[in-house]
Amino acid sequence: MDNPTSRPNVLLITCDQWRGDCLSAAGHPLVQTPNVDALAAEGVLFRRHYGGAAPCSPARASLYTGLYQMNNRVCGNGTPLDARHGNIALSARAAGYDPTLFGYTDVSLDPRQLVAEDPRLRSYEGVLPGFTVRQALPEHQKQWLSWLKAQGIDTGAGSPGIHRPAKGQTEGDVTNAPPVYSKEQTPTAFLAGEFIRWLGEQEKGAPWFAHISFISPHPPFIVPEPYNTMYYPGDGPAFRRAASWRTEAESHPYLAYDLDRQKRTKFVPGIEGNVPDWSEENFRLIRAIYYGMISEVDAQLGRIWQAIKSAGAWDDTVIVLTSDHAEMMGDHFMLGKGGFFDASYHIPLIIRDPRRRAAAGAAVDRFTEAVDIFPTLLDLIGAAPQRHLDGRSLAPWIEGKRPESWRDAAHWEFDFRTVAKGEAERHFGIGSSACNLAVIRTADFKYVHFGGGLPPLLFDLSKDPGELNNVANDPAYLPTRLEFAENMLAWRAAHLDRSLALAELTEDGVVGYVARE
Repeated sequence: MDNPTSRPNVLLITCDQWRGDCLSAAGHPLVQTPNVDALAAEGVLFRRHYGGAAPCSPARASLYTGLYQMNNRVCGNGTPLDARHGNIALSARAAGYDPTLFGYTDVSLDPRQLVAEDPRLRSYEGVLPGFTVRQALPEHQKQWLSWLKAQGIDTGAGSPGIHRPAKGQTEGDVTNAPPVYSKEQTPTAFLAGEFIRWLGEQEKGAPWFAHISFISPHPPFIVPEPYNTMYYPGDGPAFRRAASWRTEAESHPYLAYDLDRQKRTKFVPGIEGNVPDWSEENFRLIRAIYYGMISEVDAQLGRIWQAIKSAGAWDDTVIVLTSDHAEMMGDHFMLGKGGFFDASYHIPLIIRDPRRRAAAGAAVDRFTEAVDIFPTLLDLIGAAPQRHLDGRSLAPWIEGKRPESWRDAAHWEFDFRTVAKGEAERHFGIGSSACNLAVIRTADFKYVHFGGGLPPLLFDLSKDPGELNNVANDPAYLPTRLEFAENMLAWRAAHLDRSLALAELTEDGVVGYVARE
């Protein structure tokens, strides 16, 4: 490590629903992210980084707690996070920081810690314990809307209504027409500006810890000029999908269920119908808008980089840039996230530590996971390691070292229970606890294990990178399927809750490790 300081500033940035292949530093043929690329040139890009779960709350629970879903048990938006679990914010606070939030964390609070009438029990958009909230921005976006209103923008439509084209939405087809707000007035610009204002209030020599949680490029899919026409819909790679959505639906019972639930209005407000029925042209136009949203975020990241430099803090600030989960973006005739496909879980990760320059500009092609972020930040701020966490510190990679042993696969989980409505439970005729899947993804294979008696999936990625041909029942692949099923059992057994399992009471007292949070 070069010239380590006692305690750096920390900036953790999450951009919601950003695909890991959609940045120019990762080699995307179209998407332009010059400010992300500049960060990667001074840090380390992790090319095979995967989220731990989906949608937002489960994904963020893995990121914030360093625990797989099997241990943190946040199964969906609205599942409470057990108060006994530690997290990034609490550990930063224990290390002497005042961790400060801009945006949201989508954490449902433990109801055992609150009275029944507490309004926080009526929303999954709670704040991760340990954070000081400087600028909240939940789904209703009222704080941003009031900021817009003060600038003379008509905000009567509220959110998501304001995210429609200024001149009106067509009945069924997508349009790239801009909204009523400008590129300087996006939710991203709003949060970036609030962080920059807060940064100017920080005292010299007092390390800070900030988390900016941007909503973009999460839908609704709309973006102001010039980003709305920055990318031509006809360009871009082919979608990874079968000949039709019906063929996709026939390939597995879960896909049939998921495709039927994809509603257009969730992604483009005001348009009715099902997502899979959209034409190729509509999917391509949505993708071009999505690319534009990424470039809009990148421009605001450039503002943040410049503000940190102007404050004289660039050489003292660790920056972690990532996402919670990714976006299907037309692959397999889907939008959004969930299920088992790579498109939902492969996310960006760049870590820049100015004290560790040996690997600046490097790219790591080994598998890393969202659960690695928490132990990495503990390492980078000099806090004590927490051995019960499922993730591993990425600091050796940042220092240009190659750990002697590292995982050869990525793992993620998806729980599709619907406790309040019981939709999945009724559809499949199984209990809530059986509505789940788990994935092991190596360089050459992907194995998907389902609960509830749903059939497993096995993809030979060396021959089928698009995940279109399930070979789980091919006799030639049965040994591989058995090997991966055994690997999944071993993975789960190795990572089941270890808060106290690493300790033993003896005549001499406690021996081993005890998780204190």
